[in-house]
Amino acid sequence: MSSNSQNSLSLIGRLMLVAFFLPAGISKLTGFEGTVGYISSVGLPLATLGAVLAIVVEIGGSAALLLGYRTRAAALVLALFTLVAGIFFHAYWAAPADQAFVAELLFFKNIAIVGGLLAFAAHGAGAWSLDARNKV
Repeated sequence: MSSNSQNSLSLIGRLMLVAFFLPAGISKLTGFEGTVGYISSVGLPLATLGAVLAIVVEIGGSAALLLGYRTRAAALVLALFTLVAGIFFHAYWAAPADQAFVAELLFFKNIAIVGGLLAFAAHGAGAWSLDARNKV
């Protein structure tokens, strides 16, 4: 595959991940109380702090991916966040039978996203990024 194709695919991949995380972060910010309530509803402590961390990770990670800035670190942070979110918020193994199918789909969607993020952590953002410009 040509380097132009690889760089195009890397950019498109980063943009697609941003399309997942950025709206989620913005909706958590604009619906902050609801986010805190949802975090509390699954029994997690420090729900307000968790909501703030989620917003920072999703919006900050999106900005980093969009720009290709410190992409490897951003991808690792987003991967860990997504894995933890999947475990706590899409626990299909503990869901009622009538909700288990959707929860399982959402859990494995998170796992797939983690896989994509780990690929960026391993290989970086590509040449069309601030990382390449700064030789990170």
